Amino acid sequence: MIKAYFAKMAGKGQSAPLTPPAEIYWSWLGSFLGISAVAGLHYFWAAPQDLVMIIGSFGASAVLVYGAISSPLAQPRNLIGGHFLSALVGVACFQFFGDMPVLAGALAVSLAIVLMQLTITLHPPGGATALIAVIGSDNLHNLGYFYALIPALSGALVMLVVALLVNNLAPTRKYPMYWL
Repeated sequence: MIKAYFAKMAGKGQSAPLTPPAEIYWSWLGSFLGISAVAGLHYFWAAPQDLVMIIGSFGASAVLVYGAISSPLAQPRNLIGGHFLSALVGVACFQFFGDMPVLAGALAVSLAIVLMQLTITLHPPGGATALIAVIGSDNLHNLGYFYALIPALSGALVMLVVALLVNNLAPTRKYPMYWL
């Protein structure tokens, strides 16, 4: 039984093929423009001295929506719903269990995963969005549930608009694969 358990970790398949140069270019362009747009919007509109409005989980979203555009995890429903719902969960966990950050963080991520699975909005960076709501700065905590709107939802929407524009410029790309 133990041997069978560890045998599952051996891996059997081939590694992923090398990404063609054109795909690498479009992934770079989309991620550069997407993150620049989110950071620029939040810098000029909200917080020039503290980029609290651009959260680290957007970096992981950029990998998906510009680099793995056919993945179910990169589709608009997942991008938007994953960040928004996870932000709500993260804020709630901080508000109820903020004095116990280990518990609050663990609950935020695990409950965000459950909610994303139940709503068919699984987006791995959403787990980070939930965790950031717990471990973030006082400036971020002061946003309360507004964190779900700005930066989580607004940043995801900006990245989606850039993904729609850039990913469809390339003749070999089509984004999204589906909306809902």
